[in-house]
Amino acid sequence: MKKLLLLMLLGVTTTGFAQQLPQYSQYNRNQFMANPAAAGMYDFLDVTVGGRSQWLGITNSPLTAYVYASTVISKNKTRYNPSLRTSYGPVASPKVNTGKLKHAIGGQVIADQYGAFRDISVAGTYAIHLPVTRDFNMSFGAKLGLSNSMFLQDRAQVLSQTPGYTGPVVTDATYDNYVANQSSLNFMEIGAGLFFYADHMYIGVSADQLSRNAISFGQGTANFDPQMHFNFIAGYRFNLTDEWTMMPSGMIKFMTPAPGSIEGSLQFEYKRWLWFGASYRQNDAIIGMLGANLSERFKLGYSFDFSITEFNNYSSGGHEVILGLMLGR
Repeated sequence: MKKLLLLMLLGVTTTGFAQQLPQYSQYNRNQFMANPAAAGMYDFLDVTVGGRSQWLGITNSPLTAYVYASTVISKNKTRYNPSLRTSYGPVASPKVNTGKLKHAIGGQVIADQYGAFRDISVAGTYAIHLPVTRDFNMSFGAKLGLSNSMFLQDRAQVLSQTPGYTGPVVTDATYDNYVANQSSLNFMEIGAGLFFYADHMYIGVSADQLSRNAISFGQGTANFDPQMHFNFIAGYRFNLTDEWTMMPSGMIKFMTPAPGSIEGSLQFEYKRWLWFGASYRQNDAIIGMLGANLSERFKLGYSFDFSITEFNNYSSGGHEVILGLMLGR
């Protein structure tokens, strides 16, 4: 065949055999990235800006950029004033406030590109936090948004265009028809979550793409078949000394017909401002991470994914960098 499409493995398997949504290595520093009900855990405007690059060394490897923001709706909530003094140096992580009713809103923008495919999604979130006791809250969250999926013909490598190909030049009506019928597709995205938390622990369950393609418009057939995703996250912080804490955490993800995915993390924190740790993602990668609160307003985190699969022979790993803004602390 003249035009045999050579898509990235991720692009080929996304629909039926792997997770369709971006995965993050530092979700345990901002649970809102994994569960909409976690919006509003902190009583200030919490913004996370991040970027993730996977499978470095492989052409058209997956790239993800995202912005998450959430805030509590309160008449008495402190607003950020640029004229206020901003301290620099080690600053303790903010504590989670519980024991009171809270309403919170949030939003997210995600751009995810993998091989010859690109997904851009925008969503808004609402969460209500109910006090269970003085130290524990339970929250319910819902997410509503729109996702745009697009096939990028210029990033699709065909056999007759690969370096060193000397075979015959023939037409391929199947491929030409395939390309002619590709455009962007738009899907309505609906998600929901349940979250139980305190300052020292959290546990939650959430679901994404609940409406699948029930509400969609546009044209195209390539790789755009959204499936429902479910995940479970939990973490618990232990005080080792007056200065050191340890938090084991984990995530379990499900998406039919893909097998479940399990990830476990162990993170240490010094004086609640400097943290480092490691994670293991089942049949995928070992992850190292570190970060710190740079000031009362900013926090920075970095993680490196070292593949433990056969891709390690072709890829130099993956990087994720996040910048957090804590406005109104």
